[in-house]
Amino acid sequence: MRVFERVVRPVLFRRDAEEAHEWTLRQLSRLPLPKRLYAVRNPVRVFGIDFPNPVGLAAGMDKNGIALRAWPALGFGFVEVGTVTWHAQAGNERPRMFRFPEREAIVNRMGFNNQGASMLAQRLAGFRSEIPLGISLGKSKVTPLDRAVEDYRASFEVLREHGDYFAVNVSSPNTPGLRSLQDKSFLDGILAALTGQGKPILVKIAPDLTDSAIGDVLAVCADRGVAGVIATNTTIAHDGPTGGLSGAPLTKRALEVVTFVRKESDVPIIGVGGIMTPDDAMRMFDAGASLIQLYTGFVYHGPDLVRRCARGFAGAG
Repeated sequence: MRVFERVVRPVLFRRDAEEAHEWTLRQLSRLPLPKRLYAVRNPVRVFGIDFPNPVGLAAGMDKNGIALRAWPALGFGFVEVGTVTWHAQAGNERPRMFRFPEREAIVNRMGFNNQGASMLAQRLAGFRSEIPLGISLGKSKVTPLDRAVEDYRASFEVLREHGDYFAVNVSSPNTPGLRSLQDKSFLDGILAALTGQGKPILVKIAPDLTDSAIGDVLAVCADRGVAGVIATNTTIAHDGPTGGLSGAPLTKRALEVVTFVRKESDVPIIGVGGIMTPDDAMRMFDAGASLIQLYTGFVYHGPDLVRRCARGFAGAG
C-alpha cells in the first residue's frame, strides 16, 4: 500500500468529507511544494494547447483557484477550476458531500458553491500558471433559465483573459433545472454567445443522457465549432443520498459515453468519471479520450495515481 493510502488518507477520512476537502485546499495553498515533486512530462497537444501530460484535475476540487501553485507539483498536466458562476453563492445546505469508501465513491450535492466569477478573476490577475488552466462555467442559481445565456456570457467575459479553455457545465445535477440546458435550443444559445471569441469552448455532458440526447448535443457542438467535449459529469442513477455520484460506480458508464462520443464525432474528448487506476485511464485513452481528468480517484489514491496515469500515456486518443 502506498504512503498516501496508508498514512494520509486515514487522517483525512477521520474528518467530514467537505471539512477534509477545505482543510486540504488550505494546506496546499500554503505549503511550498517542490515544483517537480510528482511531475511527469509526457506531452500532448489538444485543441491548440500544449499539455505537459494528459492528466488533469477535474472541476470541483479547487473551485475558487486557491491552490493553483500546488497542482503541477502533484503531477497534473492541467487543472480546471470552478465551476464558477456569475453571482457568488453559498451552495446547498450541509451536509452535502458523502464518502462511500467500500465502493470508492463520493456523492455530492454542493450546488456550485463559489465566490463568483469576478472574485476568481481578481485571484487570477497576474497569476501565471505552469500548466494549462481551464475554467468551468455554470449558471447562477438565482438566474432563471431564460436568462442563462447572459449569466454564462458575463462570467466568460470577466474571465476570458485568464483561462486557456472554458468548459460549459450544463450537466451538474445539483442546480435546479440546469440539465435542461443540454437541450438543443438552450445549449445553442449559450454556445452562440461564447464560441468565436478566441478561446476553446468545451461542453461537459451528463452520463445519464440517452444516446439520442448525446447525439443532439454533439450536433449543436459541431454547428457552433465547439473545441471539445468533457464526458462525463456525476450521475443521479444511484440509490444513495440525493446528489451526483462519482468514483468507481461510474467507471463503466463514463467509458460507454466516451466510446459513443468518439464513434459519433471527431471532436476531442476529455474523459472523466470513475478513473481509479492506471488501467482505467488507459481504457479511457483507448476509447478515444485525448485527455483525462481525476477527482474521486485522486481523493482515494492521491498524487501517485496522477503520476502513474501520466506515465502510462503513450499517445493514445
